[in-house]
Amino acid sequence: MKIKVNEKYGAVVVELKGNVMGGPDAQEFNTLLHNLLDENKKNIVIDLAGVKFMNSSGLGMLISGFTTMKNGGGSLVLTRATEKINSLLVITKLVTIFDHYESVDEAVKAVSNK
Repeated sequence: MKIKVNEKYGAVVVELKGNVMGGPDAQEFNTLLHNLLDENKKNIVIDLAGVKFMNSSGLGMLISGFTTMKNGGGSLVLTRATEKINSLLVITKLVTIFDHYESVDEAVKAVSNK
């Protein structure tokens, strides 16, 4: 998994690419979120357009990230999930936990207004 970070209008867009399978990637992702909180950057958009596959550990990584941001007074939303990833979120009922947006701009706008 590759992680690319850029800021857009008061939000931090984190692009995930490749296979999201937890493990060492989960630690890297968690550290990134804690560092962003330390910098008082609390509006996080996770761009899933480049994710080819996600297993249960990958889902756990997203849930952990969501909890980290919420406990830190921030928010974490998802954007551009592929059909495959979206169906995974529906099956696991995680669509009831995560806000999901069709475009990065919509997601950025949503978290910036919170």
